[in-house]
Amino acid sequence: MRILHSHPTDPAGYNWDMPVRPHVVIVGSGFGGLNAAIRLARSPVDITVVDRDNYHGFWPLLYQVATAGLGADDIAHPIRAIYARYPNISVRLGNVSTVDLDERTVEIDGEPALRYDFLILAAGSSTSDFGIPGVDEHAFPLKTLPDAVRLRNHVLSTFEQADSAGPAGADPGALTIVLVGGGPTGVEMAGSLSELIGHNLATDFHHLNLTEAHVLLVEMTDHLLPGFSRPSQEAALRTLQQKGIEVRFDTKLAKVTAEGVGFEDGTSVAARTVVWTAGVKANPLAETIPGEKGRGGTIPVGPDLALPGHPEVFVIGDLADSAGRHGDQLPQLAQVAIQGGKLAARNIGRRLGGKSTRRFRYQDHGIMATIGRRAAVAELPGGLRFDGTVGWLSWLAVHLVFLVGFRNRVVVLVNWAWNYLTWDRGSRVILDDGSRTPTGRERA
Repeated sequence: MRILHSHPTDPAGYNWDMPVRPHVVIVGSGFGGLNAAIRLARSPVDITVVDRDNYHGFWPLLYQVATAGLGADDIAHPIRAIYARYPNISVRLGNVSTVDLDERTVEIDGEPALRYDFLILAAGSSTSDFGIPGVDEHAFPLKTLPDAVRLRNHVLSTFEQADSAGPAGADPGALTIVLVGGGPTGVEMAGSLSELIGHNLATDFHHLNLTEAHVLLVEMTDHLLPGFSRPSQEAALRTLQQKGIEVRFDTKLAKVTAEGVGFEDGTSVAARTVVWTAGVKANPLAETIPGEKGRGGTIPVGPDLALPGHPEVFVIGDLADSAGRHGDQLPQLAQVAIQGGKLAARNIGRRLGGKSTRRFRYQDHGIMATIGRRAAVAELPGGLRFDGTVGWLSWLAVHLVFLVGFRNRVVVLVNWAWNYLTWDRGSRVILDDGSRTPTGRERA
């Protein structure tokens, strides 16, 4: 197909008289990248999606993999299968290390550079340790599917080791789990861990005194679930306390060691499992983009999500430092990435047609967090707020709708139904070969 339009003053600098179709490179196949690619697939462009993994993961359910409620492949879907119906989408597996804005290329580790006419950066975020000593070496992050599997392996292994050691050989803190961060991930992990320990592991380990098992959630502020209303925050706290989870507010972490955690007030807790859910930062790819950075190393963008000075480059999702209608910072949520991906694709389509781009106007669909069986908080537009069973059912429905792949939806629904009827979490298998540390590095 030959593009015959002529736009000599096109701000993206594209030569519209070239006898080839524009090449769009999308870095990342998360919520934003996936929606951008599918929306663009109907345009007269060729698309290359670059991702380090060959699957799209549904990260809101990572904690259920970590707590044996779901298997790893229940929340992941091969990206080649997703894009198979679109002949103009190609997939390149690899890690993008650098973006050259002047040459319009992306560098992929160990691969030739990939040229682009339009670029969508949707690489997401990574874990931030806030400079606290020992977090990277001794705490378990929960940002990727391997993180979730590694954490599940470790938790199950600590109970196996405690059972083998018996009362005489009990290791202080062996059955203590410290969760750092009272956001949705920390709250959801705490509730799910309490059910795993109180029902499944209590049945599995007949001779282990599980009264010694302790889940501690620490939060540096005076409330849980930032961004939620006070009634939802209080409902979440009540539910966690009813489940026997200790919650400490105004508690700042000073260090993490192999033996446990130390706090800034000088106190410490012995623990063999420390789960880090406290902070995120932009993907390291953001550091290769020139210019000042926003919150957490994010990339400032214009109202249309384009990179200032480079209108052929769009930055979306957790990687973008973008503002809402009232100038407030947009949250790092799946819906922000999904809507951003759709707008970036639409704006590229408008450029192809010689039209001006549209502003990003985020539509808030609400926020939710589950704290276990028949316990969740949900806040929807219009001031609607639910907790308890109604909130939990709302949470189930929304997550099933946005899960990618019919098989995944069916499997997850069956798993949830089985767990609800029997309390059985069927993914209690240990796959770790013992060669890696919590953060995935090879042991010495």
